[in-house]
Amino acid sequence: MDARLLEILVCPVCKGPLENRKLAAELVCKGCKLAYPVKDDIPVMLEDEARQLSADET
Repeated sequence: MDARLLEILVCPVCKGPLENRKLAAELVCKGCKLAYPVKDDIPVMLEDEARQLSADET
């Protein structure tokens, strides 16, 4: 994923920063405890598509 894109992307729910987890192909918002999928190098920034993080993943 393009580093410049990562710099401007924020969580659509809380507008907080996102952590890129390359191996899991996800962008993670620790504040909301949501993980947004990255499919074919394109982030899917929809709350309905995000998965809730478990307590040990945060």
